[in-house]
Amino acid sequence: MRQIRAQAMQVARFDFPVLLLGESGTGKEVLARLVHKYSERAHRTFLKVNCAAMPSELLESELFGYEPGAFTGAVKAKPGKFELCNKGTILLDEIGDMSPALQAKLLQVLQDGQFSRLGGRHPVKVDVRVLAATNINMAESIANKTFREDLYYRLSSFVMNMPSLRHRREEISMMLRHFMMHVAERYACPLLPISPRLVKACESYSWPGNIRELENFVKRYLVLGDEQAAIAELERNIVPELIPVSATRVESQSPDLKQMVRSLKNGAEMEAIANALEESGWNRKRAAGILNISYKALLYKIRQYDIRPRQTR
Repeated sequence: MRQIRAQAMQVARFDFPVLLLGESGTGKEVLARLVHKYSERAHRTFLKVNCAAMPSELLESELFGYEPGAFTGAVKAKPGKFELCNKGTILLDEIGDMSPALQAKLLQVLQDGQFSRLGGRHPVKVDVRVLAATNINMAESIANKTFREDLYYRLSSFVMNMPSLRHRREEISMMLRHFMMHVAERYACPLLPISPRLVKACESYSWPGNIRELENFVKRYLVLGDEQAAIAELERNIVPELIPVSATRVESQSPDLKQMVRSLKNGAEMEAIANALEESGWNRKRAAGILNISYKALLYKIRQYDIRPRQTR
């Protein structure tokens, strides 16, 4: 992380696009703000736009604005985020979810520094530094034709990868204390102890939601004030090794029957997802269709269970 911070401060001085890759919740927005903070645009506007939070047509008007009469309800002109961010920095979060048509318009902005508002006749010139972030596999999206290859090369003048929290376990103890102080101060709560046992439980957990999930865990711990309950919460969610149902004896007198059933359910779910991914050749969108779940739900489950191609597992 020290190396990533050093890279961010170095690339901040060069006014070209940066592509931030990594799982959801790893801190890509924090990294983007760091790049802006140390750039020559630091005193100018920084705006974040979540490309997955709205439909394509609405996102286009949000980014580029519109003229009166462009669509029903457009009674007066409205500037878009690019105009509002002129001379500043814009973060296009979840850019992998942007529609191909809108990607083409974004490519024009990156190439020419100009665009047209919806319903507009005259080009609008802007000077905006573009930072983009996504948690998708870009190579796979380009191969599937869901992300334009030319746009990728425009955005990836410099690529930074944020590692997941499970690959940065040595930082968990420090982050626990940081969030404890931060949350306690914000909500005027007394600090709670962070014992070695709690730290060990946190370091054993996979954190599929990464740093965002860790912060929320600390909030719940502060509210409940019960370390044992906090540890039990983590232990309940630790994914067990897959155990074939036929090889498992369910003792009727077992006092932990609920946890055993949950373990079997998680194991069966993990196996079903792994099978669908193998069947689809690790095409996640097709696997989601096989499982009849949403694409985002599948990505979450892959991270939750840390599922990988079988030949590399």
